[in-house]
Amino acid sequence: MRFLGNTEARTDQKGRVFLPAMFRKILQTEGSESIVMRKDIAQPCLVLYPEKVWNEQMDILRRRLSRWDATQQNIFRQFVSDVEIVTLDASGRFLIPKRYLRMAAIEQGIRFIGMGDTIEIWSDKNTEKAFMEPDEFSAALQSIMAGAEETTEE
Repeated sequence: MRFLGNTEARTDQKGRVFLPAMFRKILQTEGSESIVMRKDIAQPCLVLYPEKVWNEQMDILRRRLSRWDATQQNIFRQFVSDVEIVTLDASGRFLIPKRYLRMAAIEQGIRFIGMGDTIEIWSDKNTEKAFMEPDEFSAALQSIMAGAEETTEE
């Protein structure tokens, strides 16, 4: 499953929005019927996880956290409890609840960004400029990829 690219959209007065057709098609092809939405842990955006991807992430997190450590239990509890199950209507629309709109500072204009196995929803105001400066991006990517080549050559 590969969600790529970005699309602008607008929410209506109730917070409903159409999931872009290119993303709906991928979900249909993969047979994903339900989507899980949560606020990103580090950025002011929302993340849509196809059910399969969400379950994989929960399993990974569960394996890394001890059920016998209160702090780690709270981390897991926070991660899994602050989600919303998203259901697309026949037209491909879904509702973004008001609390999620506030969490991501979304008014009406939004941008869907495909992030491989997930889809991010950003306020259009938070995507007006690049996430990184071009030179910074280039240097960081070169550094990461050069390190990856060294790892695969060994």
